[in-house]
Amino acid sequence: MKHFLDITKETCPMTFVKVKLQLAKMDAGEKLEVLLNKGEPLENVPRSCEEQGFKVLSNEPTDNNKHLLLIQK
Repeated sequence: MKHFLDITKETCPMTFVKVKLQLAKMDAGEKLEVLLNKGEPLENVPRSCEEQGFKVLSNEPTDNNKHLLLIQK
C-alpha cells in the first residue's frame, strides 16, 4: 500500500515530525510519498529518515521547486 503526505506548508522541524508520525501509522514494507520543498526540508527529511532506519527509495524533483520522496518503512 502507498500513502501520500504533503508537507510543503510545514517548516523544520515539523517537516520530519509529520513524516515520522505518518510512518508510525504504517506497516513495515509500506511506502510513503512525501511532497516537500527544496532547501532545508529536502536536506533534513531524507537524512533523518535514513538515520531512523527508513529507506529513501527515490528523490525526484517536481515543478515549482518541490521534490517527491518515496520512503519505505
